[in-house]
Amino acid sequence: MLRRTLTFAVLSMVSTAALAAEKEPPVTLTKCDKSYGSIALVDGDTQGWTKYGLSSPRELIAAMARESGCFSLHDPASGKPATFLMNVIAGDKEEVDQAIEKAKGVAMEGLVRSGAASGMMRSIPGAGSMLGMFGGFGGKKKVVAAGIRLISPANGQTVASGSGEVKKTTISFGNGGGTIGAVASGATGAAYAGSKDGQMLIEAFVKAFNGLSGQGPALASLAPAAAPAPAAPASATAAIDTRIFAAADLKSAALRTVRAGTALTPTGQRQGLFIEVQDSFGTKGWVSVEDMR
Repeated sequence: MLRRTLTFAVLSMVSTAALAAEKEPPVTLTKCDKSYGSIALVDGDTQGWTKYGLSSPRELIAAMARESGCFSLHDPASGKPATFLMNVIAGDKEEVDQAIEKAKGVAMEGLVRSGAASGMMRSIPGAGSMLGMFGGFGGKKKVVAAGIRLISPANGQTVASGSGEVKKTTISFGNGGGTIGAVASGATGAAYAGSKDGQMLIEAFVKAFNGLSGQGPALASLAPAAAPAPAAPASATAAIDTRIFAAADLKSAALRTVRAGTALTPTGQRQGLFIEVQDSFGTKGWVSVEDMR
């Protein structure tokens, strides 16, 4: 009787340990210390979310960017180009596989040929997926997959990518759900969180986003350098006694008289034979270029 009881206890312990090993820890959104650039979100060709009656996940991805701090959202009104285009795709594992692999193309081939890829990958945690994405997964259960690509607006090439696949969601959408709850708080997020397939897609996108943001060192090097600050305007000196006028016209009001040898600072504005200058007292106006040296 004692032996049977011990056997049952051991089997129970083994079974419990096996179940614990199978249970994955909940997926959380990676946070970044700084933004790696601005993104303009676009849908990819593989729009698997439509199979589940869901709308584009761009609002979800935008929320992930805000919550993580890894990217800023491009403001078209700024007149500045986005650092990256962010292309989102989802669907069956095979569909996303093909879309990601096709997109690697010339950019990754160039890195591999030059030998830069292996060195870069060693410095990025988990970045091996960038060279061999989605390989070696099996199983008969339904697999929902998502991918995110960063594309250079300058040449249209994929410069980085992340992927995620889910067989069973580990995220709890109740009680706020932490950062995941914040991501799913919008109208689109609520629609995704309200269905089993949508919940799996949210987790797949979080995994894909984490895979992308984990490539921070490489992304930082890919972002274009900030434009250099404009050089300080050169000083100009009055060659003769002259006057600073209110407008680029000798008939306009004279603001002050300037003696020969007085240093003036050009603002960069010019109209005909007049340049705009400012003196050491803060007076700004126009002088004839013929009076300057």
